[in-house]
Amino acid sequence: MTKLAWSIFPFPNNEFLYPGAALKKNWPRLHRGDCEPYPDSDAALDAWRSYHAGNFAKAVETGLNAGGAGINAANKAAMIYANYLEDDEDRKLAIFQEINARCEAQDANEPKNANAWYYYAYALGRYSQCISITKALAQGLGGKIKTSLERTLELEPKHADAHIALGTWHAEIIDKVGALVGGLTYGAKKETGEKHFRRALELNPDSTIARTEYANGLVAMFGRSRLKDAEKLYADAVECTPADAMEKLDLEAANAEMEDD
Repeated sequence: MTKLAWSIFPFPNNEFLYPGAALKKNWPRLHRGDCEPYPDSDAALDAWRSYHAGNFAKAVETGLNAGGAGINAANKAAMIYANYLEDDEDRKLAIFQEINARCEAQDANEPKNANAWYYYAYALGRYSQCISITKALAQGLGGKIKTSLERTLELEPKHADAHIALGTWHAEIIDKVGALVGGLTYGAKKETGEKHFRRALELNPDSTIARTEYANGLVAMFGRSRLKDAEKLYADAVECTPADAMEKLDLEAANAEMEDD
């Protein structure tokens, strides 16, 4: 893992700690988005506790040391940290690349690990956004992202986060190259993108990020004709109650977007 001066999670909350049996009790709610199986390793559980509490550095260290199921905790902690709390672009890109390298090893050794495929797609998608979607498409990254997300859903059809990511994939390509070229060259379609967003909300109705990404996707794909729908989604997003550090960061991002508007 890249040696970082880790930024501290700025919204500590005792409700995000989940000590002892509380983690197992709340696991279905906490992992409704990613469908991560409950680990049988105490070390992996400790990594996930650190992740949910917002101690991302500890989650990465503990998860990598645990191996096995702990790798997913480490990768998710690293990707959420990089996405929300890392300000240095070079270090952010390095984190995403390291996640991808670990996920590639997982995909080879554990081909039925749905979240290894998903975290690969997520990190590659965020990497693509950093370097620009146009450059990413020119490098062939769009196809890799789509393939990994489709593999995730083959393994776990109820993976709400993968549905969000696939909706975003369709939306961003259409936004950058247009509906005609996007459809003919990449297979990106407005109707398919919206279908994935709707399915994500059906699977995870408490999700802030499902609503904000859906809203952004509608504007990217349909423009001002769906602006009212997007505004309603954002209004609903900021009313969600976060269950852990990631959801709190999602909520704060949604609040910031509403304030900017």
